[in-house]
Amino acid sequence: MTQTTESAARDDERRPPRETRRRPRVHRAWIVAAVTFVTIIGGAAFNSLPGLLIDPLHTEFGWSRGEIGLAVSIDMALYGLTAPFAAALMDRFGIRRVVATALTMVAAGALASVWMTASWQLMIYWGLLVGLGTGSMAMAFAATVTNRWFVARRGLVTGILTAAGASGQLVFLPLCAWIVVEHGWRPASVTVALAALVVVPFVWLLMRDHPADTGLAPYGGEYVDKPAPARGVARRTVKVLFDAARTGPFWLLAGTFAICGATTNGLVRTHFVPSAHDHGMPVTAAASLLAVIGVFDIIGTIFSGWLTDRFDARRLLAVYYALRGISLLFLPMLMAPEVRPSMVFFIVFYGLDWVATVPPTLALCREQYGDDSAIVFGWVLASHQVGAAVVAFLGGVARDVFGSYDVVWYASGALCATAALMALVIRRARTAKAVASG
Repeated sequence: MTQTTESAARDDERRPPRETRRRPRVHRAWIVAAVTFVTIIGGAAFNSLPGLLIDPLHTEFGWSRGEIGLAVSIDMALYGLTAPFAAALMDRFGIRRVVATALTMVAAGALASVWMTASWQLMIYWGLLVGLGTGSMAMAFAATVTNRWFVARRGLVTGILTAAGASGQLVFLPLCAWIVVEHGWRPASVTVALAALVVVPFVWLLMRDHPADTGLAPYGGEYVDKPAPARGVARRTVKVLFDAARTGPFWLLAGTFAICGATTNGLVRTHFVPSAHDHGMPVTAAASLLAVIGVFDIIGTIFSGWLTDRFDARRLLAVYYALRGISLLFLPMLMAPEVRPSMVFFIVFYGLDWVATVPPTLALCREQYGDDSAIVFGWVLASHQVGAAVVAFLGGVARDVFGSYDVVWYASGALCATAALMALVIRRARTAKAVASG
């Protein structure tokens, strides 16, 4: 009898408190995911601006497109390089503090740019402040939330949160384009700053760092205690990089994602509007086409998350990159002063593929690297942004040298073919883990 009583007492100690066993009508994980979605939209507002401001800044200050592209590339590179450290910082200080600080940095950089008079200030405000801020709530933020709050539906939630960036583009691109044309680039920059600041109270009041903070189990999983704050953030982040770098799949994932960044953020998001404008298309029309990409990006990314829960992520990546490469090879032939049906078809086709690569890439990181997957994905995302940064800069240089973006479109199509082949040779997780532990 005594042994039975003692056993029951031990079982009670292992169980979560009574309130953790209640099942709310709407699981708190979905509320946290909704706040994350809105936060990424607010942070993504700034990413709508660079392509719209290249021509206005070139006209007002006389800065070359390569010079402006360099500032954008600094932003993109820091965005990527900050992500893995941000994931570790969230483990140390909590999601809420890190994200609220990041939104404030984005707002500060966007506001400060209103008073800039020299290109080095553009590098600091756009490059440094906004790059660090947006990097701290990049896709690694979505990966951290997904890993902590969800066991079931991870692929779907990843797709939804990834689509938040496209939703921000959908909301802010037409608005910012109209503001730039009607009122100038400075009011557009202020609009972006206010959008980032508005999200801060939502993060502070509604975001929670871990399901245990609310006495709940992760959605679709069992209750786990909240781990102690992780110390040695920088050391852990670098150690995870070195461990992952000993495995072949890491380099293949980093390489494919670098090409992904080069052919989306670096090329289309930064240079599509000025390229279309070169062919006589109004800025507002070109920006509206990018916004339409955002509409189909949401559909494509969520559908990709659903597919990732059901099919081999490697094959999905190969198909995505192959289709993207084909579409980019045709783009120079579609440019015209007016929006033609062929261009609309490209926008729809390309939009479905824009960041559909994220759910399978994150799934492969999770499969290969387990508990460290959010930080590993942060490093893979860093390669995405380095690729974007290189093409954001080289695209501007190519325009200055050749007077056209055509060579960049063709080269990017060829890169996508390379990424498709790389995705197919990623080996299964068991081998990769054995190497990592060896």
